[in-house]
Amino acid sequence: MTSSTADSVDRLLEGESRSFERLFSVIFAIVLAIALAAQALGWHWRSWLPGAEGVESLNDGVKVAVYNLMSYLL
Repeated sequence: MTSSTADSVDRLLEGESRSFERLFSVIFAIVLAIALAAQALGWHWRSWLPGAEGVESLNDGVKVAVYNLMSYLL
């Protein structure tokens, strides 16, 4: 009985992990597209994204912004 409960918890956590990864990937792609467009146009996009103001690299800035945004969603 204990093993079946543990298996169901593991499956639930695995499903939540997959949905988190999908949500992160979609939001990351959207924010990255915005950041790349703004970078190409010479705009200061880091001030638009929460938490990304002090980050120097594009990838790290987008990651920080996505994690901050996801904390509001979840």
